[in-house]
Amino acid sequence: MDIYQIKADLKSSDSQARMRALTALRGYDSEVAVPLLKTKLRDPEFLVRSFVAMGLGRKQTPEAFDALVDLVKHDNDYNVRAEAANSLSLYGEAAVPYLLQVFRANAHWLIRRSILAAFIEMPYPDILLEVCIEALADSDLTVQEGAVDGFGSLAGKTEQAAGLQQLLMLVSSDEWRIRVRVARVLRRFDDADARDALSRLRVDQDHRVVAAVLEGLL
Repeated sequence: MDIYQIKADLKSSDSQARMRALTALRGYDSEVAVPLLKTKLRDPEFLVRSFVAMGLGRKQTPEAFDALVDLVKHDNDYNVRAEAANSLSLYGEAAVPYLLQVFRANAHWLIRRSILAAFIEMPYPDILLEVCIEALADSDLTVQEGAVDGFGSLAGKTEQAAGLQQLLMLVSSDEWRIRVRVARVLRRFDDADARDALSRLRVDQDHRVVAAVLEGLL
């Protein structure tokens, strides 16, 4: 799509046309794409703003970074803020303090899960450990599950022992969903305590937990 058609479609009343235009900007340099992406930061459709967030993650400039920080902090839709967090994480170390700030300032499960997932992909296991411990105290079970996944991703890293310690404490969790998650990630650890915990979970009172342990044996 040529740039003139993109500009025209961005002004269209049809949200599908605006999203097509935003997608087409992938083929343009940051100098062209970022200013046009920013024109839709306050679009009335959250899907359009989500496309903007994705585009700003691909076209990495200081201007795009600032726009993502604005979205992740202030957009009125949690889906957009979660997408902005994902894109912000692509900027690496510069994004870390903003992601931590947003994680601690927001109780919404989608934002917190998105930031947890982002830190799992980033090369900062010490920060991941810190965030997962905080997430484990969340009242939302989905966020707690994300924390378990995060602890599991510490296997083989310098924070492995600390992550495993957290997982071992969850073997006796009252929530079967947490025990299932623990059963699935413990197999990543080549450790006697992890194997002992899996043996305990293999005779768990909930068949779904037992099934999760047996999956790892196949």
